[in-house]
Amino acid sequence: MEECHNSTENMFYISAFSFTQTGQCLFFTAVLMMYLMTILGNMTIAVLVCLVPQLHTPMYFFLSNLAISDVIYVSATLPQLLSILLTLDHWMSFSACMTQVYFFSLSAGCDVFLLTSMSYDRYMAICKPLQYSLLMSKDVCLSLALSPWLISITNATVIVLATSLLSFCLPQNVDHFFCDQKELYAITSSDARSRYILMLCQDALLVSVPFLLIMTSYVFIISTVLKIRSSEGRLKAYSSCTSHLTTVILFYAPIIILYGKPDSEGSKELDKLLTLLYTAVVPMLNPFVYSLRNKDIFNAIKNIKSKWNMIYIK
Repeated sequence: MEECHNSTENMFYISAFSFTQTGQCLFFTAVLMMYLMTILGNMTIAVLVCLVPQLHTPMYFFLSNLAISDVIYVSATLPQLLSILLTLDHWMSFSACMTQVYFFSLSAGCDVFLLTSMSYDRYMAICKPLQYSLLMSKDVCLSLALSPWLISITNATVIVLATSLLSFCLPQNVDHFFCDQKELYAITSSDARSRYILMLCQDALLVSVPFLLIMTSYVFIISTVLKIRSSEGRLKAYSSCTSHLTTVILFYAPIIILYGKPDSEGSKELDKLLTLLYTAVVPMLNPFVYSLRNKDIFNAIKNIKSKWNMIYIK
């Protein structure tokens, strides 16, 4: 293979999406709205959990971590896409590309493991309610929240180191709307077979294993709920899991479709749209999923509003 040196001076051409001028304006508006709503919604959740004592519970503690991770998640990709749509400048520096790969890998991994921690919390709350406060102590919660960040930071560091050592020949066209690790391996002039195998192993461990753990938790949860005699008790138990289960389905469904469907010519645009679905739409919907029909969140908003009103009156 042809070797190209000085890879840190390379510029990548991010192809993004192909639209007419009108379509591009509409798409820019839609992406901008999704980004702003995601930032506003998730930061609202994080701030409420920090400020309102009633939300200082394991479930909301994990939710605040998920909200922060989602803010990083969308901020790693959408600003660059918005810049491309607005300025029509598709070029991206090598350092910016590696930075994007790092934060995207970090936040994606963190989301997966935080969803797993949240499923464990729901399992404890429903299957072991009498021991819940003991088993989900402050130290346990900190460990379950800190571990996803540490694992994701380590994984993202390995990915960036493996990718940054590759050689690239100019010009390089990344057929995606961000610097995707798989696309970079496809265009490198280096032999990336070992790195590609490493990527597949990482995906298998960091996606399938947490997914199996989540599904196992829900098998025990459903089994326990079915043993509850009163319909009111079953409904209450189910409602405490609905938000988390909805988030899991929204997160994993596009990924399963994306990686499960056969590759074919002309499927690139569909791949991009599916990727946009779980990188932009899902983080935007998460605050709504956890806020709608959630009395704790609405009461927290009322408490904050009343406190601000008292301060304003004084």
